[in-house]
Amino acid sequence: MKPLCSLLLLFAFSINAQAPTAVPIPKEPHHHLVFENEYAHVFRVSVPAHEATLLHQHDVPYVYVALGPADVINAVQEKPEVRLVLTDGQLNYSRGGFAHIARNESGMPFNNVTIELLHPQGEPHNLCASIVAGPQGACPNTESVPSTWYGTALPGGSPLFETDEIVVESGNIGPKSRYEDKRPTVSALLIAMDGSQIKVRPSRPAYAIRGAAAENLRGGEVYWLPAGVKRSISARTHAPARFFLISLKDSGPASPLTGQPSAQRRTKASKN
Repeated sequence: MKPLCSLLLLFAFSINAQAPTAVPIPKEPHHHLVFENEYAHVFRVSVPAHEATLLHQHDVPYVYVALGPADVINAVQEKPEVRLVLTDGQLNYSRGGFAHIARNESGMPFNNVTIELLHPQGEPHNLCASIVAGPQGACPNTESVPSTWYGTALPGGSPLFETDEIVVESGNIGPKSRYEDKRPTVSALLIAMDGSQIKVRPSRPAYAIRGAAAENLRGGEVYWLPAGVKRSISARTHAPARFFLISLKDSGPASPLTGQPSAQRRTKASKN
């Protein structure tokens, strides 16, 4: 009996020793950190055709936005693989707490922006779109009713879903048009959608990236908008500018940035 038990233990140890170890997201070579502060870590992800990521760990909830259409295999560790067919600009939310491989078996690149949410999120629920499992919630008329969570309603958009910590909204600014919020009550992260060209102008030069008075964003780039600072967002071309805005509910005007240089820097990351 003892030799049999020893054999079983040896077999179990051998299986465990062969199990792959997930790397943290910053160590996964297809994930490129482009922004970080106390609320979020933002990664630009690019997986070329017929390539795959390493097995990597998602410890916290996150939002991701597809930049262009994609057809990928989501191989979560110890679960059946799932095929994901994503449309350009599709936004999804995940609770995290798993490791997976994103395997791109298609002939087109898989590009996205992944936003790790560092504060506890609680239960997510839908507003004007079906982003998470569950019924669609109350969808306010944002064209006539200002958003209660940060100030002026976004043009051409709607609140998509929320958690205890964030509200995610879509925006669509017409050609050569401008949106302004003079008194935003919370901070927000802006994500430019694929094909958009956006100009962001904060009212205080101290908050401008790299000391510039304004920043020109292209698809897949992000910008941090502090609470209490007037924000102006406009389309740079004759085409509409589409974007998402993630507002942080617990980030009032008195809530500072981390103070680290990387927390106030938005790095442009071009598509591969």
